[in-house]
Amino acid sequence: MATVRKLIVEVIDARNLLPKDGHGTSSPYAVLDFYGQRRKTRTVIRDLNPAWNETLEFNVGKTSDVFGDMLEIDLFHDRNVGPTTRNNFLGRVRLSSSQFVKKGEEALIYYTLEKKNLFSWIQGEIGLKIYFFDDVVPPPAPPPPPTPPPAEEVKPEATPPARPEAPPESSVPPSDPPAAELGKTETPPEPPSDGDKPNEEPPSAPPAEATPPTPPAEADQQQPETKPQEESNPVEPTPQQPIHPDQVMASVASRTPFEVKVNKINPPQPISRASSVSSFVSDLSDRTTIERPCTFDLVEKMHYLFVRVVKARSLPTMGKPVVKIDVSGCHVISKPARKTTFFEWDQTFAFSHDSPDYSSRLEVSVWDPVCSIPFGPTPDVAGHDFLGGVCFDVSEIPLRDPPDSPLAPQWYRLEEGGANKGDLMLATWLGTQADESFSEAWKTDTAGNPNSRSKIYQSPKLWYLRSTIIEAQDISLLAPSKEISYQIKVQLGFQVLKTKFVVTSNGAPSWNEDLIFVAAEPFSEHHLIFSLIQKRPPKEHVVMGVASIPLGSIERRVDDRNVVSRWFTLEAPGEEKRVYRGRVHLRLCFDGGYHVMDEGAHMCSDYRPTARQLWKPPIGTVELGIIGCKNLLPMKTINGKGSTDAYAVAKYGSKWIRTRTISDSLDPKWNEQYTWRVYDPSTVLTIGVFDSWEVFEIDGYKEATRPDFRIGKVRIRISTLTTGKVYRNTFPLLFLSQAGLKKMGEIELAVRFVRATPTLDLLHVYSQPLLPIMHHLKPIGVVQQEALRVITVKIVAAHLSRSEPPLRHEVVTYMLDADSHTFSMRKVRANWFRIINVIAGVIDIFKWIDDTCAWKNSTATILVHALLVMLVWFPDLIMPTLAFYVFVMGAWNYRFRSKTSLPHLDPKISLADSMDREELDEEFDAMPCTRPNEVVRARYDKLRMLGARVQTVLGDLATQAERVQALVMWRDPRATGIFIGLCFIVAFILYLVPSKMVAMAFGFYYLRHPIFRDRMPSPALNFFRRLPSLSDRML
Repeated sequence: MATVRKLIVEVIDARNLLPKDGHGTSSPYAVLDFYGQRRKTRTVIRDLNPAWNETLEFNVGKTSDVFGDMLEIDLFHDRNVGPTTRNNFLGRVRLSSSQFVKKGEEALIYYTLEKKNLFSWIQGEIGLKIYFFDDVVPPPAPPPPPTPPPAEEVKPEATPPARPEAPPESSVPPSDPPAAELGKTETPPEPPSDGDKPNEEPPSAPPAEATPPTPPAEADQQQPETKPQEESNPVEPTPQQPIHPDQVMASVASRTPFEVKVNKINPPQPISRASSVSSFVSDLSDRTTIERPCTFDLVEKMHYLFVRVVKARSLPTMGKPVVKIDVSGCHVISKPARKTTFFEWDQTFAFSHDSPDYSSRLEVSVWDPVCSIPFGPTPDVAGHDFLGGVCFDVSEIPLRDPPDSPLAPQWYRLEEGGANKGDLMLATWLGTQADESFSEAWKTDTAGNPNSRSKIYQSPKLWYLRSTIIEAQDISLLAPSKEISYQIKVQLGFQVLKTKFVVTSNGAPSWNEDLIFVAAEPFSEHHLIFSLIQKRPPKEHVVMGVASIPLGSIERRVDDRNVVSRWFTLEAPGEEKRVYRGRVHLRLCFDGGYHVMDEGAHMCSDYRPTARQLWKPPIGTVELGIIGCKNLLPMKTINGKGSTDAYAVAKYGSKWIRTRTISDSLDPKWNEQYTWRVYDPSTVLTIGVFDSWEVFEIDGYKEATRPDFRIGKVRIRISTLTTGKVYRNTFPLLFLSQAGLKKMGEIELAVRFVRATPTLDLLHVYSQPLLPIMHHLKPIGVVQQEALRVITVKIVAAHLSRSEPPLRHEVVTYMLDADSHTFSMRKVRANWFRIINVIAGVIDIFKWIDDTCAWKNSTATILVHALLVMLVWFPDLIMPTLAFYVFVMGAWNYRFRSKTSLPHLDPKISLADSMDREELDEEFDAMPCTRPNEVVRARYDKLRMLGARVQTVLGDLATQAERVQALVMWRDPRATGIFIGLCFIVAFILYLVPSKMVAMAFGFYYLRHPIFRDRMPSPALNFFRRLPSLSDRML
């Protein structure tokens, strides 16, 4: 059934508008314009905070190539109310079509009103809810009978029958009159004509724009089952990218500098007319868009011989024949044919064409097996009926290089065998891994494993669910007592949180606690369960009532506004009938203004908030070419032979990619290229390599349930990449285990960052907050944030493990560094040396000052004296001199920057190459500890020794701070008297003597020659060390 897309704008209210009627107030109304359609709200009389609560509807038509399709909301003061003679302008908001979401994802957002020109005086904001949905068009009415009765002959003159050849025309107009009547019934006049559009409504989109073109022949052959869904799409898809039926959202038109889907929206800020309505008209989704350019310019081209077997006809068999393909000593058997009108296979095979012993003969034969033949490579098909075959000369097979159109399959007569008149439809060509058939084809380097294909995964959309438990009432007290306390337990899936116990005697406990959960879409399958628990002496816990709330009914917010609280009924648990046990007062909302952290804060690949309305436009794209690995170590032993079935996984943002699994190779070559959109340069791209056991799961090995082994990981920070430059480097794959650090091999990668925004916009990103604004308005504690991250990792791992092929749990946790928060003495020492390395420059400055004061270099000391005189007499030069010095340091270090290689995991910084075996065993020990008591006791004693050192350092710091306080606290009356007396004398001298003279004298005294110095500590230092502290009062 055909559908027509509608854009719905709910105009809620406005706040803090300017008075424009001459009497300190305004009578505002809103005019909305989208794609040439104009709607107008009613006028709110004399109100600077008007509330409309009106819903306006727009038809979505075909994209215009002349004007950017944007929604424009203008606020005016009604000239019919008050002494004004024109509709005074109150502000405007202009929103791109890429900022609209589908129905169910909308949220109330307040947009700041903007000026019309530089001299406009505007303030305030307007609250809107914007979303779209597909309205089902009813089928056209059947045509009238050919011989109508005489009484109905006059009826066609008043109401002509619907034309069957244009059904959309009879269905689209009925949706327009409500919005049109809304604009016609309003009393306020039109806005002023100077610079504004006329207040008129063009007709809705013609039906020709709502019906897509007929899919090409290629789509008919490759995806015949999706044709009905494609034909029902009322909007013409973007010609640059094919539309898959599972994709339900839209991308911005290809002419825009960036692509953002409708359900992943830009921030609510005015933007230029660069977007178009196609961003939510077409059915192209950002979640499933695979940005893999056909050029594959970052990797090496791998040539393959493609054979696509489609179907056969006129075969003398009633069974399920198979196709055998022989080329270069490789024998492959297809799956059994599906018997319809023809014998159908529709299967593609890719044979490597780069081997030196490649044969020039291709044989394709059809066999009628007596018994079932396993699909995949097999040595022969002896004992089965040969139905015929076709031979090809590989040197005469055509070469196809995308974006060339696919090669059309042809009928070939089967020769020899029993099928003298049988025909086989197939196509064969030479291509590369850029061919669109490559991803789903059977490949020689994957051993025919169907789970070894390249795949792209998407992390689930995650929300923070904030549950505020306020109070409970009407609780039946079975045994009233002052010792009875109440607690609320909240459960969402495997997440369980509890409030504190509250003691009450009137049956109305109050908590006012916030509990935060992590929830993943879709919400239709989950419920938030509240349980009221009564604690009775001595240790009895009784569940008094339970309330179950579906997640789909909870409101979503994108800012820090207060959500309306509600009362929910508590029912008796385990009862067939609903028994009232009280009610609980809750405030529930999904916080879309936060970024749900699934990675470490310093290694995060995305900082965008959950709500797509708050997304900013991408600043560019990062392209990753995974070329291959070298010198991998054997990960397992199969039949007495070391083997490695390696595949690579890359993660950036919510998009995961997995390369195909290369079977039994220590030097696998993938040569696959992928692209991600970059929204922030201060993010990290992570690539990991793993050894797979999936091949043996299919073969039924008893060790098939073993987890995939970690080989190594590489991180690349986007901000270290130069725009447009290709970095092709080899990175070592290091793996740290209880046995120590081991180099597992090397991986070769090619990376390029392509900027999609102007340079000033890219530089402006560095001045913006790293995390969304809600992290600053209502920050989440560090401990709670880490606990939520652990939960998020579990949800993401469970979601990706349900994919096909699955991305295993151990792979996801390793890529997300789920165990990075565990204690490690190695990390403690490494972080300490990092601090020492940072302050080493400061230490060097103090050493240089000491050497200057000691006159070890007389020339340098004299120059410092001259610099001191210049800065004292010309203090305005101090800040410019410091800034120039920093500039010189940066320019000097520019010569030593890395020009070709990228930074990678460094074992020296991590102290992984010089670790004690006992510390490694402690780092990888599970929680709780599983080691013998003697080992645990030794570790505890070692930790106590380390704690004693830390305790001493903290005590020394506290002592020095207390001595500073003792200067004016009169703990030592004589010392405090001396100090304040000296301060009075110094103040009196500074009032009389110019500050430049004092600074000059102090500088020369500090830089005096060693012959004028005393080896003993200075009197000021001696005085400070004699000050009392509170150390003598500690037990």
